[in-house]
Amino acid sequence: MAELYETPKGSRTHIAFFGLRNAGKSTLVNAFTRQDVAIVSDVAGTTTDPVSKAMEILPLGPCLITDTAGLDDVGELGGKRVEKTLAVLATADVAVWVDDGGAASGADAFRKRFDDECRRRGVTVLEYRRGDSVDALREKIASLRLADAAPGLLDGLAKAGDRVVCVCPIDESAPKGRLILPQVQLIRECLDIGAWSVVCQPRELPRVLGEVKCSLVVTDSQAFGEVKDSLASLAAGRRPALTSFSILFARQKGDLAEYLKGLAAVRSLKDGDRVLVAEGCTHHRQCNDIGTVKIPRALSKMTGRRLEFSFAGGGAFGVSSDGGAPALVVQCGGCMLTRREVLRRIGLCREAGVPIVNYGMLLAAAHGLAGARPDGLVDL
Repeated sequence: MAELYETPKGSRTHIAFFGLRNAGKSTLVNAFTRQDVAIVSDVAGTTTDPVSKAMEILPLGPCLITDTAGLDDVGELGGKRVEKTLAVLATADVAVWVDDGGAASGADAFRKRFDDECRRRGVTVLEYRRGDSVDALREKIASLRLADAAPGLLDGLAKAGDRVVCVCPIDESAPKGRLILPQVQLIRECLDIGAWSVVCQPRELPRVLGEVKCSLVVTDSQAFGEVKDSLASLAAGRRPALTSFSILFARQKGDLAEYLKGLAAVRSLKDGDRVLVAEGCTHHRQCNDIGTVKIPRALSKMTGRRLEFSFAGGGAFGVSSDGGAPALVVQCGGCMLTRREVLRRIGLCREAGVPIVNYGMLLAAAHGLAGARPDGLVDL
């Protein structure tokens, strides 16, 4: 349960350590975190899988520190370890190259490949040479100001003193005894900016709207139908703005313009087309699961087509320009993913010519709403 009270991985700055085998990456990670995070040995290739540790680096904030296998690993298993290492690089905000000062065979070529990958992905690169000050490295990282930091969930939509109503259905898919991460993060954002948050279930919304003058309603995407009816009953001048948790995260971490293109492409789907439904987390699927049940049902109803569906969870995605790409990707809000990872997925879809849309925008459209405006709000 401890992870429920920690900053989620998707909201942390990801700092990963790279280099050749036996360069001292694991030793550095342990010294950097002041904990025995990684196994240290003189045997080349001791680190076989990425090992991560969450920590706070002030004033930078919450971070995720990751140790990786050497980029010069060999053999069939070594090749798989290198693939895992490069997968970490794909989501890293900061990459630290660890140099042991030696002259290993082919070291320059591995370093060039690393630098080229970082440059292509826009990753900030730092270098640490064995024997350098660990404290100095920590201070250098702490002082970083990353250009692509995610904006706030409510930027431009709410301010101090505003009332924000959060509609949180408690149904068979709601975790027992707690709220889900997007709901918690939005309530925290309200506290941070000095807005008032009012939390209710869909059936309570009409009473809340009658008693509280609010500027914004944020709903679970699955409740768009009920919320739409409640807001439609109000006089036009009294209606608050409307959006969903999923759309707010899409706005914070993704690209609404690209998602709107994906929404427009839904009507072009044909019988037999494959749709990839991608979630950033993994969880136990229930009978009325949003990803495997509600999204396919909504798409089938909207298009009137016999579609095929595939599903990806966690770090899996499976879109490339090598062929076999789906006709459409439906991406969750990404509360468990970093902004870099969500934008990477959008970029992969763009390169492969595959339209991509967000959960919340699709479900809004399925309930007869506009899907989302460029500012993230939904029109009745």
